[in-house]
Amino acid sequence: MAAEGGGKEMNEIKTQFTTREGVYKLLTHSEYSRPNRVPFNSQGSNPVKVSFVNVNDQSGNGDRICFNVGRELYFYIYKGVRKAADLSKPIDKRIYKGTQPTCHDFNHLTATAESVSLLVGFSAGQVQLIDPIKKETSKLFNEEVSLKDTGWNNIYRLIDKSRVTCVKWVPGSESLFLVSHASGNMYLYNVEHTCGTTAPHYQLLKQGENYSVHTCKSKSTRNPLLKWTVGEGALNEFAFSPDGKFLACVSQDGFLRVFNFDAVELHGTMKSYFGGLLCVCWSPDGKYIVAGGEDDLVTVWSFLDCRVIARGHGHKSWVSVVAFDHYTTSVEESDPMEFSGSDEDFQDQMIHFGRDRANSTQSRLSKRNSTDSRPVSVTYRFGSVGQDTQLCLWDLTEDILFPHLPLSRTRTHTNVMNATSPPAGATIITNTSSNTTNGNNSGANTPGINSIATTLPRSNSLPHSAASSGGGISSGIMDSAIATGVSKFATLSLHDRKERHHEKDHKRNHSMGHISSKSSDKLNLLTKTKTDPAKTLGTLLCPRMEDVPLLEPLICKKIAHERLTVLIFLEDCLVTACQEGFICTWARPGKVGLLSSQNQASSPSGTVV
Repeated sequence: MAAEGGGKEMNEIKTQFTTREGVYKLLTHSEYSRPNRVPFNSQGSNPVKVSFVNVNDQSGNGDRICFNVGRELYFYIYKGVRKAADLSKPIDKRIYKGTQPTCHDFNHLTATAESVSLLVGFSAGQVQLIDPIKKETSKLFNEEVSLKDTGWNNIYRLIDKSRVTCVKWVPGSESLFLVSHASGNMYLYNVEHTCGTTAPHYQLLKQGENYSVHTCKSKSTRNPLLKWTVGEGALNEFAFSPDGKFLACVSQDGFLRVFNFDAVELHGTMKSYFGGLLCVCWSPDGKYIVAGGEDDLVTVWSFLDCRVIARGHGHKSWVSVVAFDHYTTSVEESDPMEFSGSDEDFQDQMIHFGRDRANSTQSRLSKRNSTDSRPVSVTYRFGSVGQDTQLCLWDLTEDILFPHLPLSRTRTHTNVMNATSPPAGATIITNTSSNTTNGNNSGANTPGINSIATTLPRSNSLPHSAASSGGGISSGIMDSAIATGVSKFATLSLHDRKERHHEKDHKRNHSMGHISSKSSDKLNLLTKTKTDPAKTLGTLLCPRMEDVPLLEPLICKKIAHERLTVLIFLEDCLVTACQEGFICTWARPGKVGLLSSQNQASSPSGTVV
């Protein structure tokens, strides 16, 4: 889809773009695709998705990439900015018949150089557990069963027959995973349990506004352990918070719903300006959620205040992916200034980011305890891609986050990946991430950031007046919640979870599914309090455009011929993919030389851009 505007320059595919921290360049030698490099005919196919995992290979090249194109699934060594891609040697390649891969996710907790656990969701509703290193297929969930006693439909899917839209391992668990479907249902599975040969019978556990949660009622433990029914229409994507305690879901009915996953309780909701929401992501500290969808906007929602704090307008069509850049942010103390608020208000603004290099991208965001310390300026970087084939980068700055603070005395710095030392006056904190099973641990885990560098001008934001208030995070334990309902389900050990960061994928679909058993049909008749979408405009659920700050993108570039389906931020680069099946690597400023210097030895020109 060509970008609007008509001119040659507007429709030209960009191979580099410039931000405040420098120039990002497309590495053509690092492009991944099907081995023949022929553009895929994407008509009627599911979106291309990409998943990464690091297997801690002693050779220093432990990154692995998985991507689906049509009916095909590929697994390669990912060389990133270091070496050119070798498409002739996939570690594993699979071609499926009668169904297509729609999404996938690695278990980062169990990954080794000898074995990885990869979940793959399919268009016909199945979920497959495979090991692409061993080239083994371990288990198939929600598989087809034969119903010989019926005169029709010899083959039937007992749990959910609609398309899998998103699949994720539960953070910190080696065996639990969550699956969403186009039916609007989510299911919690355990890889160690079977799905049974009969349709599951469900028992209501908890119910609220436009959602309900049921346990599987059976004599022996079986899958699914839980069934969530969320909103109306397809559940397009979900994402766990950085600490794994909360779950953000976006649906075709246009609602963002945030749940306390352990307590199975609704924390807050938000409504799109119009149309369905297609994608969602969390800020590294878990304080903000960004969603995008069919209103062509990116919407920033405050987890603490449960309200929209900003919208971004830059795309000309549906937004398909949103993602925070954990490696580019800004933190800097401002000069001393007068403050008229209370000590509690002042302390709420004392925020520090830190990077824990020894623990990948895990770190913590903590509040300053001393009232005589200077306030800090924080900027979050996130990106979005859409069906308009454009990449947008956004900065969420302190004038949006803290509109009541004076702006004249604050200064913003943006991290540059190859920076060697911070500027004078900047504060860098490096923390060691701790286990959240400790009851005294109140902070949210944060994927890390790098050192802070050059002073830069303020971001392109157009703030309107907005109020800001603090709030707390209440977290329940899954075991205690289930114990009050169904004691059998209390055997789930979600309290053993460790903190892990997971990349997110998404899927859009409009179809509805049905429940197979008679007892399940009755569940659909339960009365639910419904929110009328037509009456939400102008409320806290969906403020009018003039009532919240409007963000303008730092950059907005056309980078593909077909709709974009992937945006992932890595330490040395960012990765995008389009529906033609091309996975592109964009080197961060200062990182392009790593590949070009190696290519010069084998290529006369050494050109990589």
